[in-house]
Amino acid sequence: MRLVVDLNLCQSYGQCVYAAPTVFRFHGEESLEYDYAPDAGLRREVERAAAACPVQAITLGGATEPAPRVSGADR
Repeated sequence: MRLVVDLNLCQSYGQCVYAAPTVFRFHGEESLEYDYAPDAGLRREVERAAAACPVQAITLGGATEPAPRVSGADR
């Protein structure tokens, strides 16, 4: 499982930290840290964290899925 957090969208509400404290944590006052490749056994916890994010900044994917490509026309 691959986890991506759009830190430009993240507003540090911390709902992910409460939902999945083994994956998400705060470093200092507002700096979010997270495990970008958590164990598959934590999937339910991570899904709850993604659903709890008020700004939908958390994206889940499979470990073998390639990162999304952005073409010049999409920018």
